[in-house]
Amino acid sequence: QVQLVESGGGWMQPGGSLRLSCAASGSIFRIYAMGWYRQAPGKQRELVAAITSLGTTNYADSVKGRFTISRRKNTVYLQMNSLKPEDTAVYYCNADLVVITDTPVAGNYWGQGTQVTVSS
Repeated sequence: QVQLVESGGGWMQPGGSLRLSCAASGSIFRIYAMGWYRQAPGKQRELVAAITSLGTTNYADSVKGRFTISRRKNTVYLQMNSLKPEDTAVYYCNADLVVITDTPVAGNYWGQGTQVTVSS
């Protein structure tokens, strides 16, 4: 059993900052990559940022220079600066990892999502 628990969402004025956290727990053997996706009303879920076990990062063009993804052990963070109204969405944590069972099993897991609202 694996759980991804997000925290840190909320409301912020344009230009402000928020920091999201996502902690992975359970019978985890290894985490290959973790990332953040978001889904705005009426839109498809999109990748915001991702980080591999080697520290390689990838960002959506719309957040480059404003958002920073980082990871410490089984927790991934998303520092969001210079927030814009178009950043309003539900943000989901995602992880590619291996679960310890009788034999290790690789899988992709999602958190429950946290709402981020940017408005004045």
